[in-house]
Amino acid sequence: MNSDIRKLLNNVKSGVISIDDAVLELKKAPYEELGYAKIDMHRHIRQGFAEVIYGASKTPEQIEGIVQKMLSSGQQRILITRMSSEAYDYVSRTVDISYDKDAKTGIIGGIPSPDGIGRIIVATGGTSDIPVAEEAALTAEFLGNEVVRLYDVGVSGLHRLLSHMDEIMNASVIVAVAGMEGALASVIGGLADCPVIAVPTSVGYGASYEGISALLSMLNSCASGVTVVNIDNGFGAGYSAAMINHMEVRS
Repeated sequence: MNSDIRKLLNNVKSGVISIDDAVLELKKAPYEELGYAKIDMHRHIRQGFAEVIYGASKTPEQIEGIVQKMLSSGQQRILITRMSSEAYDYVSRTVDISYDKDAKTGIIGGIPSPDGIGRIIVATGGTSDIPVAEEAALTAEFLGNEVVRLYDVGVSGLHRLLSHMDEIMNASVIVAVAGMEGALASVIGGLADCPVIAVPTSVGYGASYEGISALLSMLNSCASGVTVVNIDNGFGAGYSAAMINHMEVRS
């Protein structure tokens, strides 16, 4: 069961809140209608993490409208992915927001203290993969995880990766981000004893086909325990890693 619902029920049991107040909390509108968007206000209750704003193709005005509605509804922290610098400039006029221009990620409310069960490693094959990796790392940190970054540890210089075996063997989840032939995920998958989430990137020369080569290599990995997200989907990898790192023991 979701930890927030458990907390709510335990508060009822201990008398911290009344049954009526608990019912009211659960009866709040499941979504807010803005005309151009329907904001899922119950996602945090259902899934443990609040809705994230996908900024691509949205106008700065639309993003600000969604942000203001979330804030007015009590959401204290907001993550915006694929956010343009123009949208950041627009939203920052009225909201205190930090922005990573490489990852194109905006964060309102700051990064919380980690409360996951372990550490998440985000590793890249090369420096060119860092923007996608940072999207994954910032997403995981925003969702309450300690993140260790291992950048530029690709298979063209395998000793760079092997010098970090202590971190690899102590991770609870590893996100492997690579373009070109995407071999990093298989190598890490053969070393680690935890789930590995592979992220193919669109980095590479002509025959890499904008990341398709890396995607197919990762899908065909012979290493057990490797799962694959879509090309350049750092957010999806960071979110999945956060869910794994917050798994509760179910009786």
